[in-house]
Amino acid sequence: MPTPISRRPTVVVSGASAGVGRAVAQEFARHGWNVGLIARGEVGLAGTIRDVERLGGRPIAFAADVADPQAVQEVADAVARTCGGIDVWVNNAMVTVYAPVQETSPEEFRRVTEVTYLGQVHGTLAALKHMVPADRGTIVHIGSALAYRSIPLQATYCAAKAAVRGFVDSLRSELLHDHSKVRLTMVQLPAVNTPQFDWARSRLPRKLEPVPPIYQPEAIARHVFRAAHDAPRELWIGGPAWKAILGNMLIPGWIDGYLARHGYRGEMTNVRAQANRPDNLYEPVDTDPGAHGRFDSRATNHVAAADPRWLKFGIAAALGLAAGTMLFATEAHGREEGRRRRLRRD
Repeated sequence: MPTPISRRPTVVVSGASAGVGRAVAQEFARHGWNVGLIARGEVGLAGTIRDVERLGGRPIAFAADVADPQAVQEVADAVARTCGGIDVWVNNAMVTVYAPVQETSPEEFRRVTEVTYLGQVHGTLAALKHMVPADRGTIVHIGSALAYRSIPLQATYCAAKAAVRGFVDSLRSELLHDHSKVRLTMVQLPAVNTPQFDWARSRLPRKLEPVPPIYQPEAIARHVFRAAHDAPRELWIGGPAWKAILGNMLIPGWIDGYLARHGYRGEMTNVRAQANRPDNLYEPVDTDPGAHGRFDSRATNHVAAADPRWLKFGIAAALGLAAGTMLFATEAHGREEGRRRRLRRD
């Protein structure tokens, strides 16, 4: 049995070799945590190990596919045994396919579901095995505004993120029923400057891009670190995410039409796509791109986040005020009409 690492707090991050996952691993390392790393690509994983060590964290790395539940459980067991437990688990790994639904195969839908949805289920089950007996710990689910508002050309990803949200809500109620102190939080992301746009499988004619405005992964990672500590029910990051989620609640039909007219163009640049480029759907593109994609010149490193309870409270208050004003105006109009009728009778 390995000698346990001194009892620093311990986090496990899936999809840790690039993008948001890598930035999250770096953020926890800055605060001196033990950082369990899960990724398929060994070259990128080696780069993340170096980052964590340089920033003051202690890396424990595993080359594993989150679609394999046994592999994920073995990672959790090894981290808990080595570090004396798991304080935070961040479910982040994802893959996607950019294509119209009718050009996406059943096998591709299955694979995206296995990684982007079931990968979060597998990570959660593995974490719960250790957190529930200890009656402590936080599981962070990396979501997206697309969990609420699907867009064209990404049905595989949008459906998987929506499934994660449904899974988390069910589990939350069960943990509350059991009076468990294990906490769940889901962080809904906006567009982020990550390498996924150069290695996601795509059948689109031009190069991919995130729908702007675009944010740097480090800006997202700071909010993920905060969510791991505060565990809000959800954390919505960035104005575009708030607008997409709330807009879909209020005017979904209008948004359907808007995306039909503008959604395709917004997900592609004007540059022709590279033919036969490698993608990471089934196997990693085993390079070390770091956390950032190719959109540094267009991405900002600052983004606001909000617990949607307060956004919803503000909206409810505004709607209540508007309804009250309309009711008052209606009643006043009724009283005035009544007065006029009485005057006419007199």
